[in-house]
Amino acid sequence: MSNKRDYYEVLGVSKSASDAEIKKAYRKLALKYHPDKNPDDKAAEESFKEAAEAYEILSNSDKKARYDRFGHQGVGGASGGGGGFGGGMDMDDIFSQFGDIFGGAFGGGGGRQRSGGSRVIKGSDLRVKIKLSLKDVALGVTKKIKVNKLVNAEGVTFNTCTTCNGQGRVMRVMETMLGAMQTQSTCPTCNGTGKFIDKKPNGADAQGLKRQEEIVEISIPAGVEEGMQLKVAGKGNAGPFNGVPGDLLVVIEEEVDADLKRESENLHYEAYVSFVDAAIGADIHVPLVEGKAKVKIEPGTQSGKLLRLKGKGIPSLNGYGKGDLLVHINVWTPKKLSKSEEDILESLRNSENFKPQPSKKEKGFFDKMKDIFH
Repeated sequence: MSNKRDYYEVLGVSKSASDAEIKKAYRKLALKYHPDKNPDDKAAEESFKEAAEAYEILSNSDKKARYDRFGHQGVGGASGGGGGFGGGMDMDDIFSQFGDIFGGAFGGGGGRQRSGGSRVIKGSDLRVKIKLSLKDVALGVTKKIKVNKLVNAEGVTFNTCTTCNGQGRVMRVMETMLGAMQTQSTCPTCNGTGKFIDKKPNGADAQGLKRQEEIVEISIPAGVEEGMQLKVAGKGNAGPFNGVPGDLLVVIEEEVDADLKRESENLHYEAYVSFVDAAIGADIHVPLVEGKAKVKIEPGTQSGKLLRLKGKGIPSLNGYGKGDLLVHINVWTPKKLSKSEEDILESLRNSENFKPQPSKKEKGFFDKMKDIFH
């Protein structure tokens, strides 16, 4: 079970808080625990990261919906290479993604400020789709995929920006009625990086990057659903000027299974039995995610009967057990009969046992559904 604090508790807001209220709460905490305000304070740094992680989830409608439904398991711990949706955020991630939140209070801009003042630029994220079979979803799987991404080209050399002397910031002095006022802003020459490319090989772009294919291994947990997005931290495009790499966002697509239909953690199977098997009983085999299970059809089974195989469904992403396999019994009525078959059935038409005689114990479709889901 996750030992993370509830994200709403971290920001001090309710689940019904608006986007504006969530942003306001985060900005208040970010300013309180900002590293520039709390130098060499590890506790403040952890609180700063915790608030940023909570804001990353709650400020995104899709991630917030998954968090509200699945908790921390729905938005973290589901990625390869470290870090989940919000898990594993470092200071570079925070300053790159949420630098605008500080409103210039610390002069951070859209990237993290190095100790010397220069800015670390984060690379862009990449998004890929992965198709999973029902077996992959039920058991969890490790996939290797080929990603075409931007990487730092070999042989690129950098030099210090002469405008800001590698600081990434320039100082200006303004004369006012109250005297001289000193301000600082991002260096317009190097865009805050503190350096420029001195030499780059053929094939590299103006930022020293080139495209290259890479094989990425992704660990996918059991219980994921269609449309879920996993994050592989640091496997996106490289950051310009040796900045922080972006992330690889993996969107889940479920393939349609030939026999079983999924409904959250439960699976459904339509079993067709003959009139004879329904009348006198039989053993049938139903498919599972792996293998088959033998199911007994009791004598006198009616079409529409539901059988439940406990724990034969999909594991919960939260780790709280498994769903069930619901077997829907359908009695098959022959569409074509031979003359001898018709004669046999005709001889039974007026038999008392072949006349419908539903008792009060026989349940209709809606009552059966209530029993299944309550």
